[in-house]
Amino acid sequence: MRTVAVLALDGVAGFELAIPGQVFGTANAVAQEPSYDVRVCAPGHRVETDPAFGRTELRTEWGLDALASADLVVVPGHTRFLEEPPADVTEALRRAVSKGAVVASVCVGAFVVAAAGALDGLRATTHWQYADELARRHPRVDVDPSVLYVDNGPVLTSAGVASGLDLCLHLVRRELGAEVAAGTARRTVMPLERSGGQAQYIEHPDPVAPTPSLRHTLEWMAANLHRPLTLEDIADRAALSVRSLNRHFRSQVGTTPMRWLLQARVRRAQQLLESTDQPIDRVAAETGFGSTVTFRHHFTRLTGVPPGAYRGTFARRARA
Repeated sequence: MRTVAVLALDGVAGFELAIPGQVFGTANAVAQEPSYDVRVCAPGHRVETDPAFGRTELRTEWGLDALASADLVVVPGHTRFLEEPPADVTEALRRAVSKGAVVASVCVGAFVVAAAGALDGLRATTHWQYADELARRHPRVDVDPSVLYVDNGPVLTSAGVASGLDLCLHLVRRELGAEVAAGTARRTVMPLERSGGQAQYIEHPDPVAPTPSLRHTLEWMAANLHRPLTLEDIADRAALSVRSLNRHFRSQVGTTPMRWLLQARVRRAQQLLESTDQPIDRVAAETGFGSTVTFRHHFTRLTGVPPGAYRGTFARRARA
């Protein structure tokens, strides 16, 4: 039997705290044998969950010392993840790693794992909102914000919140096989594999130029996404040379004109897929991609899923 230690720090998200018990407990039932012993481990044997999602105080039999005997340590996110974790927490994680434990983080729990040095030199992910911050604080970590989880063998990380379910199901499949994993997924009403990655959930707000010099050009581009705009068309509208246009875009918007145009077209396509029943070829035409093939290519590259799959997940009628 594998011992699973769930590291619970004050401010832990209650849903994330419960994910390992839900998935591994269900796997025990599916396998019809006790394959996992899940233990909530907290400093001082007590923990308070995040009050923003319903404050609960929990008392547990296990403290930080229990991590040393665990086969798997799961680290959920908590509200103070941007603060340096207590020394006894990082030391307990390092001790668990040195004794051969597998470590898996859920959402921003990656910050705690990174603080313990367990992600140095490895590819990792976390919630897309905080991926840049994780990369900034830990430059030795290769942060990929586009995926649902990353499996490095002894160290695994997952993206935002529900990705912890994907990660734990992946661990069940890795350890108990595809049949038990599929049964566990069915009982938890989860797909065994979600299509695409985290990229489809990332919000891409329209960049706003800090000065009026490009703001009107951006507004004009946004209003003319359906047209086959060229770099020369945009430069003429801005009354700039192509060279100057590129320079102004990079300094004020942080990207090139054509890259901004592509992202704006994909954002508009997302809106149409979510809110209308227009055929894919019509969406492609209204967003200026010219052909359905071109549209599918760019949309899939930027969001991680094809247009039809995106509509199936996010169409408003499906949520009504």
